[in-house]
Amino acid sequence: MEYAESVLDLVGNTPLVRLARLSEAEGIRATLLAKVEMTNPGGSVKDRAAIAMIDEAERAGLLRPGGTIVEPTSGNTGAGLAIVAAQRGYKCIFVMSDKMSDEKVALLRAYGAEVVVCPTAVAPEDPRSYYSTAERLVRETPGAFRPDQYSNPANPAAHEASTGPEIWRQTDGRITHFVAGIGTGGTITGVARVLKARNPAVQIVGADPAGSVYSGGSGRPYLTEGVGEDFWPTTFDPALVDRVIEVSDADAFATARRVTREEGLLIGGSCGTAVHAALTVAREAEPDAVVVVLLPDSGRNYLSKIYDDQWMADMGFLRAEAPVAGDVLATKDGEVPDLVLITPEEPVRDAIALMHENGVSQLVVSVAKELPLAAKEVVGCLRELELMDLAFRSRDVLEQPVAEVMSAPMPMIGVGEPVARVVAALEAGPSVLVLEGGHPIGVLARSDVLGFLAARAGS
Repeated sequence: MEYAESVLDLVGNTPLVRLARLSEAEGIRATLLAKVEMTNPGGSVKDRAAIAMIDEAERAGLLRPGGTIVEPTSGNTGAGLAIVAAQRGYKCIFVMSDKMSDEKVALLRAYGAEVVVCPTAVAPEDPRSYYSTAERLVRETPGAFRPDQYSNPANPAAHEASTGPEIWRQTDGRITHFVAGIGTGGTITGVARVLKARNPAVQIVGADPAGSVYSGGSGRPYLTEGVGEDFWPTTFDPALVDRVIEVSDADAFATARRVTREEGLLIGGSCGTAVHAALTVAREAEPDAVVVVLLPDSGRNYLSKIYDDQWMADMGFLRAEAPVAGDVLATKDGEVPDLVLITPEEPVRDAIALMHENGVSQLVVSVAKELPLAAKEVVGCLRELELMDLAFRSRDVLEQPVAEVMSAPMPMIGVGEPVARVVAALEAGPSVLVLEGGHPIGVLARSDVLGFLAARAGS
């Protein structure tokens, strides 16, 4: 009989597959191969690090029988840790940001884990952030152990021991480029150690979401899950990376959908980020080059997002037949700014002055003012009529922070959605916020739509 002793014995030795159809379509002459990590039992590359981190914690006496594993995770590390916990009798508490898909939360709960969801648009040191929340839970939970994949040396060591040697063996040492997304940095660092040691000429390329610190951003929120960061983890060694390619959410999601439909590989947004970067590398490479791109997980966790046409349209990634919201936005006269922002901490007096200064009757309240803004950073809105009523009742309101008087955020409409959807949204309120690629780009009021329709009727 042929069988494994436990599910943990099935982790690793994932296959390489050639992305032949994409290569042909792109005119790529190099050999472009994908390392398919979705075949691990937990569905992702994170199974490798999960086992290594728990093994090391047990050896060091940091995790004892009946203990609880507490970890902030984008979902995949949580699944890997949950599998180990199921095999070894540990409890799990996972902390996730609110941009993660519902499928990921449901998956971790299916393994019996407790899941705590935290807001994305806060600084790491904020008590509500998923980093701070995880630290609090460790303090409050008896027998808790936090693997801390962002600083745990067992994370890159797992890939130095397994992923890197596998790739070298599977390519017979002919690999010339390795491409992977950078999250904790454990995967790319561990693999790079092996490949660079065996052939210093191998190029290590990081794929990074636009806005992440690795490609020069500030770490502001973006929609792609599982890669990119707003700080520099100690598990990442930037000295080993020869190049970092910035990839927008739009390119990541479009590439993921394309790989699924052309290659039959159902992949997620972080995979799309990596493949988009790998296509860039492979197009530039010589015909005898061997480019390996690591696909960290499956697309099954993203069916309600990047594979849902309505979600993609709502976020401004897909465009319907004209006329669409973007057409209305384009016809605005330009005398009034498309987007006027204020933060929740500013006083109402400043908000009123901002309205008068810009000639607008509503403000978007967001936790940041730097553009491009992320949809998750929008926390409310202020409207002129509501402020006038409050100020008439009490002059004290002028000194109150905006957070105490703001209304709920405006309805959000994708830039490529039909004008009919804009009209329907305006029936519920005086204005809507238009998104392009997940970023707010402008506000439309009823008068804007009326002006657009009148101009079309007269043309």
